Amino acid sequence: MSTIHWTEMNTPRSARWHSESATPPPSRVIAADDRMKADAAYRLACEGTALLWRGDFHNARQLLQAMGRRINRKPSRQSDSPAHSFHLHRRARSDRARVLGKLLVRLEADYGLNLRRAPDVRQACTEAYGPPSEPMAVPLTELLGVIGAHQWRVKGVEVPALDARIHPHYGVFSPVRGEYVDLVAHAPLPAPTGRRARRRTAIDVGTGTGVLAAVLVQRGIDHVVATDISPRALACARENVRRLQLTGRVDIVGPGLFPDGRAGLVVCNPPWIPARPTSAVEQGVYDPGSSMLRDFLDGLTAHLEPGGEGWLILSDLAERLGLRTRGELLAGIKAAGLHVVDRIDTRPRHPRARDADDPLHAARATEVTSLWRLAGT
Repeated sequence: MSTIHWTEMNTPRSARWHSESATPPPSRVIAADDRMKADAAYRLACEGTALLWRGDFHNARQLLQAMGRRINRKPSRQSDSPAHSFHLHRRARSDRARVLGKLLVRLEADYGLNLRRAPDVRQACTEAYGPPSEPMAVPLTELLGVIGAHQWRVKGVEVPALDARIHPHYGVFSPVRGEYVDLVAHAPLPAPTGRRARRRTAIDVGTGTGVLAAVLVQRGIDHVVATDISPRALACARENVRRLQLTGRVDIVGPGLFPDGRAGLVVCNPPWIPARPTSAVEQGVYDPGSSMLRDFLDGLTAHLEPGGEGWLILSDLAERLGLRTRGELLAGIKAAGLHVVDRIDTRPRHPRARDADDPLHAARATEVTSLWRLAGT
């Protein structure tokens, strides 16, 4: 358990340190309030000094924005190589997170935020961190993410394929990219044979919010077993299954990649970028070394019933960024004893695909998301 230390009104103080991105505790911390100017805050943060905020909450948010504007003034490096551009982009984001992460707030033992005009964050923090136990310090950027996640959890995300809302939890990838959901909602189901003629079964690998498991039931699958390696995702999926009144037709098991047994259909929408995530929610996007993709392919045949199919839903953004080749993907499919039955493509509809100011716009503008129908050779 890490601790930060600072002096306030000539009194040594300390608090437990918490960072969802596993950032080490700052070695130097000073108290700051509404008198702190943005230039001074930015300079101190760049030097590695953390600022524990003691002023008005809304002023802290404005200071954070002002520090962000100063970061934006730094000229961005350019590259003709898509892969190099991606790594420069990730490095810039990491540097930005490091600097802005130096503005801290202290949560009380009940997760109360003792700042002027501060919102009640106790429920949001309980959902993200679990039951409260003692005071702790967190980056303001992280707390704002926790607040935003709570709002999404309450509001939910409309999923047209379900004609219902899915409620994401903190640290669980939200189904805001509807194209992959629509692919699963419309791809032709494998023809039932043998035992599957009586009862259609499916496995949803890496279920996240449980949205694809729910879509499969909507399409007539009798029973879905959904898995995930993340305890947060498992709790989220279970809650959504209850909300959608699918208990009994969807079983959430784990943590783990595959469940025991076989099914006529095995579905997986793995993270599509082979790079290291820097936060919990990024685990839905970044997969170091394409490890989950490889593990899914390698384990697929052992979990398919005879005549069954595996559906791999995957963006080709990594290929367009030069981080993985189509040949490597096809070689992985072949090495796993699989062949491609069909491939169904769609174009992403999310706003970043149309954002010309995005450093990765050239790759995002041509991105294709595909549902690969795979079967054993």
